[in-house]
Amino acid sequence: MTAIDKYYPYLMEVRKRLFFTLSVFAVAMFVGFFYYEKIIKFIIDLLSLQGINIVFTSPFQFINLAVSCGVVVGAVLTFPLIIGQILSFLKPALKPKEYKMVLGLLPFSILLFLVGFGLGAFIMKWQIQIFLGRSIFLGIGNILDISKLLSVVLLTSAMMGIGFQFPIVLLILMRMKIIKHHHLARQRPWIYLGSFIFALLLPLDSILADVILTLPLVFLFEITLILDKLLDGREVINNV
Repeated sequence: MTAIDKYYPYLMEVRKRLFFTLSVFAVAMFVGFFYYEKIIKFIIDLLSLQGINIVFTSPFQFINLAVSCGVVVGAVLTFPLIIGQILSFLKPALKPKEYKMVLGLLPFSILLFLVGFGLGAFIMKWQIQIFLGRSIFLGIGNILDISKLLSVVLLTSAMMGIGFQFPIVLLILMRMKIIKHHHLARQRPWIYLGSFIFALLLPLDSILADVILTLPLVFLFEITLILDKLLDGREVINNV
């Protein structure tokens, strides 16, 4: 039996799951594309953009905005499906106890994604309010490109949602003994630095905002270490 024959069933399984996920993403993207006007109005109201001159700089921005809205809606709606597909695919390779643990973390993963997404949107709203306040105080006019604005807001929010998945991944790796708790704890300075670099890579132009976005990532990392310790203690008690 060749290597291709050995892994062929797994490749077919991956192909089937990938095709299904992409199909759902395409449908969700179409919904976002079709309702992009309502989505844009909702975001504008959410960000409290009253008093700011929001403009189009190109006749093609309508299409760009519709596509951007479609991609974000597709990504958000298919995120739980992607996690479920990965979990289902890995089930045969996991022990019953490991699978139960990962399955139990699934709701927390979705919740953290939503919290991270919301935090990114909140920070962007705060940045815009500062921009508006300073422009009024200095008597300087303000104009924002709607396409660039929404792209930055949506990208920042989505990336923070993804960043908030990091603690779930670390906890799974530690519970499976792939990463040792004490080894990860010793890497604390590098984790802090990596969190700050991640925030720097977001499309924000404020060091203060980068620091604020770094803090919850660091906090979640420390909570993950504490939770792992508590779970270790619980296992010891159960084994006694």
